[in-house]
Amino acid sequence: MVTARDVAKKLGVAISTVGRALADDPRISDATQERVRRVATQMGYVGHGPARIMRGGSSHLIGLTIPDVVNEFYASIAQSMSMTLNRRGYRLVLSVTGDDREIEAAQIKELVAARASGIIMVPTSDPKLEARALLKTIPHAQLLRFVAGLGEIKFGIDDEQAVYTAATKLISAGHRRIAFLGGRIDQSTGFARQKGFRRAIADSNLSSSEATEIIGEPTIEFGCNSTVSLLEGVQPPTAILATSVYLTMGVIRAIERLGIAIPDDLSVIGFGDSPWFESWRGGLTVMSVSMEQIATTCGLWFTDMLMTKAPQPQLIRHSSTLACYLVERISIGHPRRRKLRLRTQ
Repeated sequence: MVTARDVAKKLGVAISTVGRALADDPRISDATQERVRRVATQMGYVGHGPARIMRGGSSHLIGLTIPDVVNEFYASIAQSMSMTLNRRGYRLVLSVTGDDREIEAAQIKELVAARASGIIMVPTSDPKLEARALLKTIPHAQLLRFVAGLGEIKFGIDDEQAVYTAATKLISAGHRRIAFLGGRIDQSTGFARQKGFRRAIADSNLSSSEATEIIGEPTIEFGCNSTVSLLEGVQPPTAILATSVYLTMGVIRAIERLGIAIPDDLSVIGFGDSPWFESWRGGLTVMSVSMEQIATTCGLWFTDMLMTKAPQPQLIRHSSTLACYLVERISIGHPRRRKLRLRTQ
């Protein structure tokens, strides 16, 4: 096994010079650091991570905490983030919280103990005090969701404007009985999307009594059950606006179960742009955002910050918001003029 002593002998320098060069010690010139790294790589030298950490350094690990990895929204983020970090010499450590603050706190504690270089997180709605305290000791950024007091480095999408644009599109097509399916409003994303819907209703001078808001866990089951209840009601909506990927999938499941014609019986706008959304019933209109772009932007900016070695990265303020675009397909039509007939009737 090649050791630091072997690299030093090859270069004709002191072993301490090799150690300091590989640890980015500012006392070693950039030229010498580059020469040491090049020779070490050529010789197949692998540094001793734990020893570097014991000397007060950090690992080249960056944690990414997300609610789940089954949702392709988050899976795309993890994939793009991993590739971006790899190109910068960092390695991704993926943590799945299940939106459980206890799990979130435990994972943050482990990342801090492992001397991770930083943490990028999709936070739970109310992180524990322990987690908040630990985050003050390590560079971190909030992704997609934002919690007050959890740092001022934020990367997200314009949730409010996305839903406002989608709701306005339905209103301009003549819809008045519009149902909004939203996620939990104790999370910043759910709150912003509800705000966008309400603003669209108010700006169009529509009666809020005709608009329906259904708020709950953003799951397929909730989306499906809510849609069935809406369509089996006395005055079913003529349009549904689903504001998460899972809620959209739930709406689609209910439509298939009830035999609803799209857009003749019901107009639908979903969220996200799964590949099969484009082919479902000739094409589902969606609010679409590039998760690869937001993950790459976040990863590049975050690693740039780490490499500049800012003295107090926790105090840095930065906010980046990515636009969400309405991709129009055939799932939007004019309000139906006949009574809605369901397969179950």
